[in-house]
Amino acid sequence: MNLSPRKGMTDADIAAEVDAILREATLEEKVAMMSGRGFFKQFSESGNRWGGNPYRAGGGCERLGVPALYFTDGPRGVARGNSTCFPCSMARGAAFDIDLERRIGEIIGVEARAQGCTFSGAVCINLLRHPAWGRAQETYGEDPHHLGEMGAALAQGIQTHNVVATVKHFALNSMENARFKVDVIADERTLHEVYLPHFKRALDAGCATVMSAYNKLNGEYCGENRTLLTDILRGEWGFDGFVHSDWVFGVHKQYAAAAGLDVENPEPLVFGEKLVAGVQSGAVELQAIDQACRRILTVIYRFAAAEDPLPAYSPDLVACERHRAVALEAAEKSAVLLTNDGTLPLKRDKVRKLAVLGRLAALVNTGDFGSSRVRPPYVVTPLEGLTRCLGESAILTADESNLTAARSAAKEADATVVVVGYTAKEEGEFVPGDISLGQDGGQPNDNNPHPIGGDRDNLDLPRPQIDLIKVAAESGKPLIIVIVAGSAVLVEEWLSKANAILQTFYNGMEGGTALVKLLFGEVAPSGKLPFTVAKSERHYPHFDKNADRIEYGYYHGYTLFEREGREPRFPFGHGLSYARFAYRALKLRRTKDAVEVTVSVTNEGARAADEVVQIYASFPGVAVDRPKKLLKSFARISLAPGETKTVRREVHLDDLRWRDPATHTWKLESGCHTFHAGSSSLTGLSAAIDL
Repeated sequence: MNLSPRKGMTDADIAAEVDAILREATLEEKVAMMSGRGFFKQFSESGNRWGGNPYRAGGGCERLGVPALYFTDGPRGVARGNSTCFPCSMARGAAFDIDLERRIGEIIGVEARAQGCTFSGAVCINLLRHPAWGRAQETYGEDPHHLGEMGAALAQGIQTHNVVATVKHFALNSMENARFKVDVIADERTLHEVYLPHFKRALDAGCATVMSAYNKLNGEYCGENRTLLTDILRGEWGFDGFVHSDWVFGVHKQYAAAAGLDVENPEPLVFGEKLVAGVQSGAVELQAIDQACRRILTVIYRFAAAEDPLPAYSPDLVACERHRAVALEAAEKSAVLLTNDGTLPLKRDKVRKLAVLGRLAALVNTGDFGSSRVRPPYVVTPLEGLTRCLGESAILTADESNLTAARSAAKEADATVVVVGYTAKEEGEFVPGDISLGQDGGQPNDNNPHPIGGDRDNLDLPRPQIDLIKVAAESGKPLIIVIVAGSAVLVEEWLSKANAILQTFYNGMEGGTALVKLLFGEVAPSGKLPFTVAKSERHYPHFDKNADRIEYGYYHGYTLFEREGREPRFPFGHGLSYARFAYRALKLRRTKDAVEVTVSVTNEGARAADEVVQIYASFPGVAVDRPKKLLKSFARISLAPGETKTVRREVHLDDLRWRDPATHTWKLESGCHTFHAGSSSLTGLSAAIDL
């Protein structure tokens, strides 16, 4: 019997086909659809190279013609073959560009299809609670609204090409080393107002599946947490897709199937024969199996039946010129100019000799070596980009291993660029024991053969890099610091030495090209910090990377700084430009279901540039404690010199509500709400309206 999907099937056709499959399939065949298959064999045969193959990750019944899903990571691009490597998610979070993120998603979808994959794990939207989180680079930032908008855009882009997107890791996965054991404690308001809204936003936008998290929530592993997977996800939110586990240690007991976990990936270590036995013994109801299969099959058939936007997905689309151009665009838009005393942009006719210092300047360094690793056909390093621009004879190099040579180079040069930050050794995905997802296999960089990743021990630069900055500053020549990192880096010890600081994050395969254009003014920096940079690590929430149990509070990031009256070094949303922007005419209008916010922005500078308009809301705060302000909308606009544009955004009333733990409902507090529009969380105009 052939019950395979057909192009053009309607929802009714799909429902009927799924019913037929459930009637015909045996218990063993149904349970087999609830897990991946063949991963460990494939992984071993590929030399422990994550992404060496498309991984079977749910569905599939050969006897009935049911196709399986084939999985690939990840946030930086398709973690398979030699795909386009985009800047990491945190960098793209700094771009605040929803349209760009959707286009990146479409490219990921195209390149996944071109390499035999139909299931993508690229949408990572875990909230950055503390910058020490090693996997911060895979998410977009510290704000729930921002996370939701960016994740929704990426998921929609991926699914344009009928690749099933999954949003991960559900939920409260914001630390790395202890992720397999830590029990995260959160009360109802913290859970629903801070750590879950972005997941709901991505699912409401159509993201078809959810990947559960390794950690526990309030005493129960997330992969078998009925409160998360059934009560909230299905009951309260109405999600009708399927939930699958994270890889290897994502499920522990068969009752996960009844709790709402539909697929165990990548192999049936807990499901499979054990789950069959559980059904036969009466420990697990057959209804739970049928329900899981119905969810899995409905998603598979919905995507398989849809018409493809392209007539074919050929291998030559992978890392093609058009895709690489988008990687360059993302690198240009994501860099954040933290400080600048006028040194930038550099003038080519004034820079006859440029010192390019630091080991990281010449290092291929696009992010960690975990499951999100992408192996592009090439990477333009900072040194390579600057050498192409100025010529080899104009470049002087040295690194932190030889401070004498660095001092000499800086003294001889007209200006100095020092590249500092981290690599996969200092931060990234951490996998203990014998389980490896690529950080010890594959093709580790020769300069960093044994990266371990994990959470950072502190937020400072490595001591040799700080010494390098100080030595370079001795020359008195213009000094530009370029920070490569997944999240916040403390700058207090060396801030006064720098004329300009540019954070580029892990900026992808065209990062070196983008750096040249930014430093020499071909492009004006336009990125905005998607997190808060403190003056002291003590100003962030408590973080214990080896914790067995940790409580996540209601406040973190910019909401915590404002509550405690602490001045950050750089606020959330901060980012300088080569242009100057003026805001005026902030107006508010109440509609039936929203507040319409209108503000005009003028480029008062002498060059074209982009600005990210940020809109925050403040609440009456009488009925219940609330943050002083929360980001509720943003828009990226391009302005020519002297040009004015008016930005209109709607903030829905539902986005202004608070969660009442007594009634488990959402409430809008009546009274005066103030809206702020500006270029960061600490600047801008304000206007009030009664709601």
